[in-house]
Amino acid sequence: MLRRTLLKSLAAAFAARPAATLAQQAAAATTFSATEVETLNAIADVVLPEEIGPDARRRAVTVFVSWFTNYRQGADMGHGYGASTVRAPSGPSPFSRYPAQFSALDASATARGGQTFRALPIADRRAIVEQFLNEPQAATRLPASPTGANLIADLMGSYFTSANAWDVCYGVQILRDSCRALDNSEAAPVPIRRR
Repeated sequence: MLRRTLLKSLAAAFAARPAATLAQQAAAATTFSATEVETLNAIADVVLPEEIGPDARRRAVTVFVSWFTNYRQGADMGHGYGASTVRAPSGPSPFSRYPAQFSALDASATARGGQTFRALPIADRRAIVEQFLNEPQAATRLPASPTGANLIADLMGSYFTSANAWDVCYGVQILRDSCRALDNSEAAPVPIRRR
């Protein structure tokens, strides 16, 4: 009986160990490296509005990176507003499709005489971004949530579908994703300050 208990304990310890390791690997596999974040910032300088300024562009990149850090495969998706059916749980993270795209950006930069994409002048980065948005298949829409199909379109979609982008677009505090009370609902939205 003692031998059976010992074997069960060893099996349980062995089974628990790989699970923790897999969880750690999954977390590491969905975290952008510092170099990749710098590349995302270099992309943001090209594709996000100049009028929002560099700090807001960095915050947009931080929000994009956080989406992946907080992503959980198999999460309950609930149901959409007004829908009576529950959506399927979340699928695998699209993060695994990005490493090849980061490499391709750097390869294009090397072909233009640069060392990395982020080290290129903004005009050269813009030309590469246009190429990547149009080849091999044109990105015809910006996804509300990252899909992995196109890193640049995913970053743009993350910003341009955000509440902050709506406020900037209309020049007022719409606060689209905020839960607001009806107090002062008849008043026009407060204008936002321009840089």
